[in-house]
Formats: sequence, C-alpha cells, structure tokens
Amino acid sequence: MYKVPLVILAIGILVLFFLIVRVKLNSFLALLLVAGFVGIAEGLPVAKLIPTIEKGLGGTLGGLAIVVCFGAILGKLMAESGGAQRIATTLINVFGRKNVKWAVCLTGFIVGIALFYEIGFVLLIPLVFTIAAEAKIPLLEVGIPMAAALSVTHGFLPPHPGPTAIAIIYNADIGVTLVYGAIIAIPTAIVAGPVFYNFTKGINPEIPKGLYNPKIFEDHEMPGFGVSVFTALVPVVLMAASAIAKLALDQSSPVAVALEFLGQPDMALTISVAIAVYTFGLARGKKMDEIMNTVKDAILAIAMILLIVGAGGALKQILIDSGVGTYIGTLVADASLSPLVLAWLVAAVIRTACGSATVAALTAGGIAAPICAATGANPELMVLATGAGSLIFSPPNDPGFWLFKEFFGLTVKETVRTWCALETIIAIMGLIGVLVLNTVVA
Repeated sequence: MYKVPLVILAIGILVLFFLIVRVKLNSFLALLLVAGFVGIAEGLPVAKLIPTIEKGLGGTLGGLAIVVCFGAILGKLMAESGGAQRIATTLINVFGRKNVKWAVCLTGFIVGIALFYEIGFVLLIPLVFTIAAEAKIPLLEVGIPMAAALSVTHGFLPPHPGPTAIAIIYNADIGVTLVYGAIIAIPTAIVAGPVFYNFTKGINPEIPKGLYNPKIFEDHEMPGFGVSVFTALVPVVLMAASAIAKLALDQSSPVAVALEFLGQPDMALTISVAIAVYTFGLARGKKMDEIMNTVKDAILAIAMILLIVGAGGALKQILIDSGVGTYIGTLVADASLSPLVLAWLVAAVIRTACGSATVAALTAGGIAAPICAATGANPELMVLATGAGSLIFSPPNDPGFWLFKEFFGLTVKETVRTWCALETIIAIMGLIGVLVLNTVVA
C-alpha cells in the first residue's frame, strides 16, 4: 500500500519523458496529459481533476504571468536599445572574457537575495544572452553560474522569502540564519556554478531566436552604463528595500507600507518597465509605436514558455491535492535520524514528489518543527538543512525545470545533465555544510 503512490509517481514521470523525448509531443500538452493520468491514478476524484489542474496552472501563472511578461519586456527593451550590450561589454572589460562567468555568478548572488528564483532568472536572462554573444563564449558558461547563484540564495539566504518563512516556522534567528547561510552559500554557488560548468562543456545550445537581439551597436548608439544598470536594477532595489523593511521597520509605519507595496514583484517590474520605456526608448529617440512593437515581440517570444511553466504548476498541484507530497514526507519522518538529516530528507522527498521547492520547504518545516523543538536541534541549521533538501534534483514537475530548459533551448536529457545535476549539487553541499557547521557551533 505504501509503495503505490511512489510507483504511480515514477510511472507518471517516465510517461512524461517518453511523450516528450520519443513521441515529440509538445511539453505543454505532455505535462497536462500526465497531470491528468497521475491525478486519477493517485485517487483524486474525477470531478476535482480539471479544477485542480486549473488551480495549479492558474496559481502558477497568477504569480508569474506579469512578472515573466514584464521581465521579458524589460529585457527586450534593454537589448533593443543597446543597454544589455553596454552592461555586457563593461563587465567583460572589467573582469576579462575568461572571468566573466564569475561576474555573472556574483550578479546572480546579489540579485537572488531579494527575488524568487523565477523572477531573478527572467530579469537576468537577457544579460546572460548578451554576455555570451559579446564575449563569444558558450551560453551555459554564463547561464549555469547565474542559475546556480539564484538557486543557492533561494534555499539559504534571508531576507529571501523562502528561508525567511522557514525561519519563522522553526523560530530561528533570521540574522544568525543569514550568517550561517552565507558561509554555506558562497562555496556552494562557486562549485555548482563556475566549477560545475566545466563538466557540461559538451552541451552547447544556441541562443534562442526571438529572445536576443544580435545587432551589434556602435558606442554612441548605446545608453550609458550607469543608466543601463540603474534601469535593470530598479526592481531588485525595490524588492530588496521591501524585504529589509519587513525585518527592520514597524509594519504599520507609512514607510513600511509604501515599501511593501512598491516591492511587490508585479509592482516593482511595472515601475521598471515604465522607466525602461523612457530610458531605453523615448530617451533614445524612439517613437512610442516602435517601443510597443518591441513589447509585442517580447510577449510573443515567451508565450509558450509561460504555458509550459503553468502546466508544470498543474502537475505540482495534482500531487499536492492528492496528498502525495505530505503522505510521503510523513512516512520519511518516521525514520530514526539526526533532526538535521531528517529535515533535509523530508524536504528532498517532498520536492521530488510535488516539484515546488517552496512547497517542499514549507511542508517539511511543518513536519520537522516539532522534532526540532523536542530534540533541541539548532533551529538556524534546521532552516538551512530544510532549504537545501528542498532544492534537490528539480524534477519535471517543477516549473523551474521547464523555465531553464526552454530559455536555454535544451533537450530534456540535457536539462537533466545540467539543471537537475546543478540543483542536486547544491542540495548535497548544503547538507554537508550544515553538518560541518553543526560540529562547530554545537
């Protein structure tokens, strides 16, 4: 009986791979078909099947549609104006072509502290494309360090929303969690990013058409470096300010209320696009109809990506509503293990079952919190162990899997070799780091 949900889940993932790799079915359709199959097989009532799929697809796109679309618009405006090329050439000149991957890793680390992975990814992907083209280096040489840095902050560093929420569950000190998290996150980002890329050199995808402007601008045609960086970082600054305000200010104060509103991802990107229309458009002598054509092209370029990410969310919701994630996590919790290892393992299993790192972390935190209190385990390290486990593997029911695959133009097999391996490295290094720190601070 206990093995049945696991067998169904495994069959569902295999069917998904078969439909995409062998049948060559569109990823959006394959994900929806497998979501329906798994839902019925796991015992979800037929009457709830479509509402659950709609809930998962709508819930995922509800939180991402504006962000992804406006992020794509911001990136397209930045690319079409020469702003992305200005940033790229400056970084290349400062760091050198051989070291530019370290610059991108650092950028992803800074940006990722305040943003959810998907948001940071969409904001940085135009810069990654431009740097790869300008420096004439493989796309993944800068893509993998960027993704690794964003993912590490997603799992380890407050005031990122994920670790902050887990810290509240465990009643952990957020400041201490940030210090411990940084100690683990920095070497993890280095290994999972620039170092790991050296093992993926056989995979060399082209920059996807429609997401990058191959035009090479003359120096006088491009906006200044300061203006370009300012416009690109407006959403990052607003969201970071909002996160800091939540930790440092009285939540009823006018400043905190204003920053919370302005720092919402949708609002922050709306403001940044409005600024970009001027700095990358009107200020460069472009007419409004020309700017709007760029906006239209940006939306067309990411339409299918949005649908695929939404379908990944539908499969995730099927697994959550059918009780598979919580069910498996509870089974794992019955094992006699170190609380730190247990928290990591519960999060890892739920992550594999339901796909979402955030759902895995929060669910695992709820399961492991009583164990933490009963055993006296270090709550800050419990936060980091849970965060690390929630990142493992990134299965095909994780919308992040499809985001990485589609933007980098990879096959499913190549995505497993790059993105899934990268995530697993972060999860394992995170656990090792937690256990090492535990011997020091215990």
